[in-house]
Amino acid sequence: MKDENLFAALRAAFPSDLDATAIETADTPLPLLYTWRDLERGTAMMANLIESLDLPPASRIAVQVEKSVEALMLYLAVLRAGHVYLPLNTAYQASELEYFIANAEPAMLVCASRHFGWVSKLAFQHGTHNVFTLDDDRTGTLLMRAAFKSDQHQPVVRRADDLAAIIYTSGTTGRSKGAMLSHGNLLSNARVLQDFWGWRPAAEGGDVLIHALPIFHVHGLFVASHGALLNGSRMIWFSRFDARAVVQRLPEATVFMGVPTLYTRLLAEPGLTRQACAGMRLFVSGSAPLLIETFNDFRDRSGHTILERYGMSETVMLTSNPYRPESARRGGTVGVPLPGVQLRVHSERGAPLHAGEIGGIEVKGPNVFKGYWRMPEKTADDFTTDLWFKTGDVGKMDHDHYVTIVGRSKDLIITGGYNVYPAEVEGYINEIPGVAESAVVGVPHADFGEAVVAVVTARNGATLDSVAIIAALKNQIANFKVPKQLIVVTELPRNAMGKVQKNLLREQHKGLFAA
Repeated sequence: MKDENLFAALRAAFPSDLDATAIETADTPLPLLYTWRDLERGTAMMANLIESLDLPPASRIAVQVEKSVEALMLYLAVLRAGHVYLPLNTAYQASELEYFIANAEPAMLVCASRHFGWVSKLAFQHGTHNVFTLDDDRTGTLLMRAAFKSDQHQPVVRRADDLAAIIYTSGTTGRSKGAMLSHGNLLSNARVLQDFWGWRPAAEGGDVLIHALPIFHVHGLFVASHGALLNGSRMIWFSRFDARAVVQRLPEATVFMGVPTLYTRLLAEPGLTRQACAGMRLFVSGSAPLLIETFNDFRDRSGHTILERYGMSETVMLTSNPYRPESARRGGTVGVPLPGVQLRVHSERGAPLHAGEIGGIEVKGPNVFKGYWRMPEKTADDFTTDLWFKTGDVGKMDHDHYVTIVGRSKDLIITGGYNVYPAEVEGYINEIPGVAESAVVGVPHADFGEAVVAVVTARNGATLDSVAIIAALKNQIANFKVPKQLIVVTELPRNAMGKVQKNLLREQHKGLFAA
């Protein structure tokens, strides 16, 4: 395997003028300008701090902090120091975080200052003794300690097959799975996307990315950030998405990446016009299905056709609609397999299907992950005997190799770009006193794509309060997993085998949010 630290490859793409602006903050009290030299020095100082802790080789470093440029620098510093980055959704609650700490056994953990008390307690209980804080206002013990370290650092040598990151993705049984991504997985995908999406080098005017996504999952951390860094492109950095503010900055940018929810919110802004988007080169959507109405409305308003693509935590990007010609982008599809990615559609019995036939999507390529952290049996289950990864998505591929996703084989709900597995939420609901059983489904929602809805039955003699149950869940699980509505019924629909018929529940409640 070739020696290639992902950070070193990104660093090699920095422009020759290190004093040029790399990142400009868009929603701080005053704009902050970070140069490429700042990224070089800042990541070096953080990497030296990490190395001073004398951690075991390839240690996991867990991070649950708000989005900031310093948080991005921490990610790069972990790669630079040769360790494994473990990003955690900022919405995760104590019970969820405890599982991740116990499962991953990180040697170091970074959290927001306001959570240090309970997070450090969990960490110490599970053997993680290096706990730092990092806040979105450039404060915290991580920066205080790193300030005393050298700003010179030689990236640690890593092979393409060495682990770079673990991304936890919820499991259908309620157990989260840690997808292990290597330096080679991430770098190969970034290089393919740089070419496939036509990233423009500085000599040709250069691209400017509006970065308005979170950086604790694949879309914002890998696809967006790697794209800009590998191309030496400036980023306009939003810590949180603000539709009106983003529209105001469009004339300065050329690339925007978002989940469908962000596009519906942009369409609600009167300032989204063809004039505002005149300098834009590319709008990319992913992480959830894009409604054809949104696709058409955005093209009419902006003059641009959204490029929809498909990927997942275990593989980064798999398919994409074409960059050129723009007319080849087909609404309702996720495009064609990317160069180097093999994709096939098989029946439940593993037989290959013809063009247009619906079945399970399986993939193979240099971007496909190494397996699930400490879950060899689950890893084996999710790969075929000829080593194709079974994505769990159901779809079809036409004669032109355009892929259409028609559903999820494992009942996954994608709400606002975030994954919610019903079994996990059901597990928490079923523990609430008085609840006999629950079924969680996703139903159409104009803003979020899908909304989480719970249908619950009560134990004999018990009376359930929907509002109280939802309030209790908000203290246990991330807010995006909490049902937007909870409906109490006398019984759940079942088939002849006694299995709950969630398809009937989805059909019954599909109009809940129609207004």
